Amino acid sequence: MFKQAIASLLESRSNGGNGHAADKKTASATAAATTYKVFIVEDDEFLGSIMKRTLEKISDAEVHLFKTPQECLDSLHLNPDVVSIDYYLPGMTGMEMMEKIRNYNNTINCIIVSGQEKVDIVLELYKKGAMDYIMKDDNAVANLENSVKKIFDNLRLKKQVEILQDQIIDRNKYSNIVGNSPISGESGTGKELVARAIHYGSPRNRKPFVTVNMGAIPADLIESELFGHEKGAFTDARERRIGKFEEADQGTIFLDEIGEMDLFLQTKILRVLQEKEVTRIGSNKSIKLDARVIAATNKNLSVEVKEGRFREDLFYRLQGFLIHLPPLRERGEDIIILSKSFLNAFCKANNMQTVSLSKEVMKMLLEYPWPGNVRELKAVIERAALLCENATITPEDIVFANS
Repeated sequence: MFKQAIASLLESRSNGGNGHAADKKTASATAAATTYKVFIVEDDEFLGSIMKRTLEKISDAEVHLFKTPQECLDSLHLNPDVVSIDYYLPGMTGMEMMEKIRNYNNTINCIIVSGQEKVDIVLELYKKGAMDYIMKDDNAVANLENSVKKIFDNLRLKKQVEILQDQIIDRNKYSNIVGNSPISGESGTGKELVARAIHYGSPRNRKPFVTVNMGAIPADLIESELFGHEKGAFTDARERRIGKFEEADQGTIFLDEIGEMDLFLQTKILRVLQEKEVTRIGSNKSIKLDARVIAATNKNLSVEVKEGRFREDLFYRLQGFLIHLPPLRERGEDIIILSKSFLNAFCKANNMQTVSLSKEVMKMLLEYPWPGNVRELKAVIERAALLCENATITPEDIVFANS
């Protein structure tokens, strides 16, 4: 089956749930059960110990106390959720330390605790990303506790939303794929849709999905587009550019029309796949990557290999799992299923009344060869929906591209 063929490609993940109510309870429970790490950077030993004891009373809090900025910076690999920073620290201001922390990971929530009252400094701290600013007065510890609790509440809410989004993705992403045939690739058969289904149905679904049409980019720009470049690498390189492979790190890069690449670029792509790293034009530094690569073509690559237009080693490197999308003319009743799906979606998007297909139209659709595949079918159905009268599409409303 069409959906089953796609589902078999997905990285394994546990699924469950008994409806939306159960999903929300599960999401809430999972978010609430999370432990959050709090780092305190305070060189006043007495005040630091009071802060630590107070914050440890918050449920789900794991608290670590550091006396110097460097001790904290050396421990950032432990991935704290919140860092409380004394503004006046030995050898480093709170501003400088916060910048170092956010350069390491800009999702870390930083709270500045300070006795200074200069408004311009406070405003600058907020501009640089501070979540809160707490004066060192009699209420400092209580205010810090409240600030951390608020951050925890926001983190729990964010986690709950992410869990629910995952469940929505699991449920609904395949609703965009319609049909009952085995899958296979001419232009317009839905290759990008399948690639997106693989991406959004896998644990990488929260990371980028990057599409590159290899046949649409000029040959002199394709290398920069894929791998990026440094400022000054060539005449028009006025600033550093991140390439598509870097953009897709931790996610998926979809290389459409890969059969259009010349042999020189094929060699470069092969190296990226083998070494899992890229080098920007004008740089000697290699950048490690972890990106799933999905390639598509409307050419027969085995023929391209035999005729010397496509590297054999790259061909086998790409062919980890081959999906062949059949042309629409070979998908039988899928044509009607797709037509109704496009029709319903178009009517809903345009606030139109429900429109149906007459039996004569369904026969026409099944007999037409569809040289433009699914893309052409969608255009024909949407045009017919606008032309039809009495909420039924008749043969007079159907206009084929070659008619």
